[in-house]
Amino acid sequence: MKHLLITLVFVLTAVSEAHAEIRILACEPEWAALSEELAGDKATIHSATTGLQDPHRITARPSLIAKMRQADLVICSGADLEVGWLPLLLRKSGNPKVQPGRPGYLEAASHVRMREIPRNIDRSEGDVHSQGNPHIHTDPRNIARLAPVISARLASIDPEHAAYYRQRLADFKQRWDRAISRWEAEAKNLRGLPVVTQHKSWVYLIEWLGLERLAVLEEKPGILPGAGHLAGIARQLEQKPAKLILRAAYQSPRASEWLSERSGIPAAALPFTVGGNENAKDLFGLFDETLRILNQYAHAQ
Repeated sequence: MKHLLITLVFVLTAVSEAHAEIRILACEPEWAALSEELAGDKATIHSATTGLQDPHRITARPSLIAKMRQADLVICSGADLEVGWLPLLLRKSGNPKVQPGRPGYLEAASHVRMREIPRNIDRSEGDVHSQGNPHIHTDPRNIARLAPVISARLASIDPEHAAYYRQRLADFKQRWDRAISRWEAEAKNLRGLPVVTQHKSWVYLIEWLGLERLAVLEEKPGILPGAGHLAGIARQLEQKPAKLILRAAYQSPRASEWLSERSGIPAAALPFTVGGNENAKDLFGLFDETLRILNQYAHAQ
């Protein structure tokens, strides 16, 4: 009987391991959402941050260290976005599979063309990212560029289900390409729209839609603006007004609302990532909602 139980435990363990899901830890909700599209039921996915958190400033909690320790694949934006917390998670986890340079570690920023790469690095100037602006996901074309990269990485980690991942990728690509065409048609009247942004969160979105950024509320990236800086922007906008002041849903509204009251320019919060508001429940909802909000304010002028 004892030998039978041992054999049964061994068989059940082997079956469980044969059907084990890939464990993915995404640093940001957009990569968790993309992983869900591509991995389907072959993965368990956890996002280290939510749509209402600043991804620059996250506490390396014990629960996240545990998730990192268990992960088969870690997907992050990179370009120093997570420099304040990701290295600690990696080090504390002791997980060799997901260390930089290993197949279980993927930085999205290394697979797209980066914008705003600084010529000089001076940390006194705020959150300066040496590799360029890390908020690449605000252009859906970058999501399209990352999809095959993640799919290939899934197949390399779990070759038994490679065909499944290829099928998921093909299906996502078809739906995503159609969605991009629809979004670009909906954004046709947004080209040239002058905007002010609270943080340099929207560089890739602005480029994709052809918006014009007149000013940034933060005098230095990641540092709340002072009254003098905001007053200077208000004076600047008297000469060339913006149509909209944009901030991410996770950011404090104080600066944008102050400028809105002073200038009469409406202020709006965009979801920024999946979960940024109740309608941005997945990647498709994220851009549906972003275009809806932009068009709502642009057409109201």
